[in-house]
Amino acid sequence: MQIFGVDIGGSGIKGAPVDLERGDLAQERFKVLTPHPATPDGVADGVRQVVENYGWTGPVGITFPGVVTDGATIRTAANVDASWVDVDAGALLSDRLGGLPVTVVNDADAAGVAEMHFGAGRGRRGTVFLLTFGTGIGSALFIDGTLVPNTELGHLELHGHDAEKRASSKARDDHDLSWEDWAHRVQKYLAHVEMLFSPELFIIGGGVSRKSHKFLHHIEGIKAEIVPAQLQNNAGIVGAAMRAAEER
Repeated sequence: MQIFGVDIGGSGIKGAPVDLERGDLAQERFKVLTPHPATPDGVADGVRQVVENYGWTGPVGITFPGVVTDGATIRTAANVDASWVDVDAGALLSDRLGGLPVTVVNDADAAGVAEMHFGAGRGRRGTVFLLTFGTGIGSALFIDGTLVPNTELGHLELHGHDAEKRASSKARDDHDLSWEDWAHRVQKYLAHVEMLFSPELFIIGGGVSRKSHKFLHHIEGIKAEIVPAQLQNNAGIVGAAMRAAEER
């Protein structure tokens, strides 16, 4: 079975049909740039471009970089325009897609669900974190395979700032950090999360997951196992499609 997945990020909106038996993209993904400012109307237009690129006419799962409650309502919008707060994203996006059934889910939660089912977290029990490093830091927490939704731990305070302002992939670019210097910031963030939750496993996702060989070996002193996401930056698309399939 195939379901369409879309991943809304701070820099890009990407999507593709997903083969839910394999847990992989059924076609090469298509991406458009996230508009700035990333208003509801502007982002909805970007989602429409991605979906229409494939002529898709079925259910669509869509991630959002913030807290999503009641399956559709946006509660936070740290890396997109603040006008998203309290928007019924499900209704907005369904309308923009000509009435197609839409399921909206937190972006890191979607990526985590995909990794726990098809990727690096498959079969793992105990406390597991999927952390996405991109424009911000997304977090998905699993206890014995069950998701605790909307944790948003990228906003933990680290040295007087939101952690994602110090340790996201964007922060590495903004501050022109070497991979080693950035890894030391990630290490401090992981140590803080580990102190609070004592996980058995950290799965590192987002775009940096495909470059894990450049920085993971510089992270030291963390008791939990640390591994890159196996689905890499496609995890959000796959997880969004999985959630949409559950709503059918």
